Amino acid sequence: MSSSDDLMACAEIVQKGDPDRFAAVLAAKPAARDVLLPIYAFNVEVARAPWVTQESMIAEMRLQWWRDALEEIRVGGFVRRHDVVTSLALAIDGEAAEVLDRLVVARRWDIYRDPFEDAAHFESYLQDTAGGLMQVAAQALGACPVEVAQDVGYALGLANWLRAIPALEKAKRVPLLDGRPEAVAALAEAGLARLNRAQARRGEVSKPAAQALLAAWQASAILRQAVRMPERVKDGTLGQSEFAKRASLIMRRVGKAY
Repeated sequence: MSSSDDLMACAEIVQKGDPDRFAAVLAAKPAARDVLLPIYAFNVEVARAPWVTQESMIAEMRLQWWRDALEEIRVGGFVRRHDVVTSLALAIDGEAAEVLDRLVVARRWDIYRDPFEDAAHFESYLQDTAGGLMQVAAQALGACPVEVAQDVGYALGLANWLRAIPALEKAKRVPLLDGRPEAVAALAEAGLARLNRAQARRGEVSKPAAQALLAAWQASAILRQAVRMPERVKDGTLGQSEFAKRASLIMRRVGKAY
């Protein structure tokens, strides 16, 4: 199978499993897409692994498979043949593989039904998953401070997490330490503060790397919505209309806002 076939496979995975990030990829330049698609396809596959089986041991094995693949990429040399892994090995370096390994480890929380231990545990989960993903995606394209990528990624991860609360609760997970409206609003405010902090450092992000930040184009609107109407988190009604989504992505693409 050719590298173009691998990329097409990655594109299909992202389009089906993460349509919002796929839309952001399409807004990036073609050269950036070749880098972003394997990274985002990896994320889809890892995020899906804990949910495709009721057997915790099998889920653990699935995640370990991805950790082993990342170790091959980190070390260099032989890398297993796989649509996503083969493409990913061409897109990232060993340091990025280590960041993604922390993402896989964090996803172990998804296997079980234990709540987060404390606020620090919840924060580290979002940092290692959404924050780490944004860090790798941005730095694979160009210069971007770790803190900026992590802040944008965290805000996006929190926005997506709040949108997923009803589904997580239906799956018998305990997604929030405190589900009271005032606590949810405070959590969203903290996410906005991170986004604003990243916005203040936009000048430190190279134009190529900024294409990865397109993925967070809805984060600000969703978090502001959660601050104003936290009850929509429990109702599962957070989000923008299709028109608003398209408009905000265009604004992001021309550099008007995060």
